[in-house]
Amino acid sequence: MKESPSQVLSITHEEINQLPLKSFEGKVVVVSDPEKLEHVIEELTGHKVYGFDTETRPAFVKGQRYQVSLIQLALEHKVFLIRIKHTGITESLLGFLQNEKIKKVGLALRDDLIALQRIKKFNPGGFTELSQLTKEAGYQVESAKKLTALLLGFRISKSAQTSNWEAQTLTEKQIQYAATDAWVCLEIYKRLVR
Repeated sequence: MKESPSQVLSITHEEINQLPLKSFEGKVVVVSDPEKLEHVIEELTGHKVYGFDTETRPAFVKGQRYQVSLIQLALEHKVFLIRIKHTGITESLLGFLQNEKIKKVGLALRDDLIALQRIKKFNPGGFTELSQLTKEAGYQVESAKKLTALLLGFRISKSAQTSNWEAQTLTEKQIQYAATDAWVCLEIYKRLVR
């Protein structure tokens, strides 16, 4: 991506706070059943690029660590929230995560993939780290919040980030947050490759 002379490469918190708040407005599918997950994977294999993210219950005690609770896979108008604490990492999900031909774009993927591999060992395929692409394009920010503001022109809420992702039922706020996080990764990618 060629840098234009007027391109802004960084953004302040004050500038972000002046932008309109936006979240994902499409269909969100929460998947807690391993059988339903099989149908979701079949539906997912028909697309080429997905926004990708994970959520893990935060640990507030030193030395405490939880496993990944949720995998988010975003298409332009539909986001799948896979509650892997309930579904497990099935063979079809594993195949999806290892498939080199299916592009999965996200931020801080290294940490997400290490955490997923603690649950089940696999060889990640088709993952693209957005912060690498933004660095190559000359941007001087890496967080989802700042990249969204800079590249997409709106701000996203991070208020549900440290909530309990292992709760029996996800709240509407959690669902909206998780869907938005994966969706903005897809939108940032599309903007970068445009």
